[in-house]
Amino acid sequence: MQPLVLYVLDLAADGAFERCVRRVEARDAVLSVTDLSATRGDGVFETVVVIDGTPQALEEHLDRFARSAALLDLPEPRRDLWRHAVLTAAADLGALRPRAAIKFVLSRGDEAGDGAGTGWALGFAPSAPPAAPPAPIDVVLLDRGYRHDVAQTSPWLLQGAKTLSYAVNMAALREARRRGAQDVVFVSSDGFVLEGPTSTLIARIDGAYVTPPTDLGILPGTTQADVFAGLRAWGEQVATRRLSVPDLLGADAVWLCSSTRGAAAVRSIDGTPFTVDDALTARLRDHLDARKK
Repeated sequence: MQPLVLYVLDLAADGAFERCVRRVEARDAVLSVTDLSATRGDGVFETVVVIDGTPQALEEHLDRFARSAALLDLPEPRRDLWRHAVLTAAADLGALRPRAAIKFVLSRGDEAGDGAGTGWALGFAPSAPPAAPPAPIDVVLLDRGYRHDVAQTSPWLLQGAKTLSYAVNMAALREARRRGAQDVVFVSSDGFVLEGPTSTLIARIDGAYVTPPTDLGILPGTTQADVFAGLRAWGEQVATRRLSVPDLLGADAVWLCSSTRGAAAVRSIDGTPFTVDDALTARLRDHLDARKK
């Protein structure tokens, strides 16, 4: 990741945006060593792709940001302030890169702070331009260790919140690499297909494009929603429903969707090969790149 622009939000201030959002050097220190985002991973974040200075699906990301904050009992994000910070950073990025991304973060703040929290928006680009189109990926299934109804039975486990606590997700990706794969699809302990560590799953089954429901304790996928919008516009059938592992392995094509990667085609799951629909994958990529919202 190559940091390009950084804006820090004063979450305790009122009034004009200019007093609440300030630009700092992207590599300058922003956090106290006692900030709870660093010491405990206590916070939430979103990452939005920026194309030619326009952040994609920003309102959907802000919706999910507020939902995650509520799940963690964080102060409700001031939506207009966060929107202003992201749009300001995106305008800067548009002058630097045709394609970049912004990660915006809300921390619970310093251990001895006033409770207002810490906020920042970091604009960045990959160290090298991404390959186009992305290569199909090999995936492994890993047990997440929870039943499919964990979000209802144990809400304190924060399933479905996009938190800064990503150690488990990163460990899962390392396990995938140890098994010769590039990514993961989590499965509940009672056999339902969930999501990837950083992605939402779409499977084509009997001609319909299917994604698992968020009541399984998974994140609502902003990129998946835009993919479904495109598929509907093209006359394709889409559905949100529970999938078992046999359902998934019986699909004729699978994609993992995320903001920075778009729709990545899956070529195998646990060694089971899948058809790679290059034509549709390219069409989805063009559809996602053409978003202006």
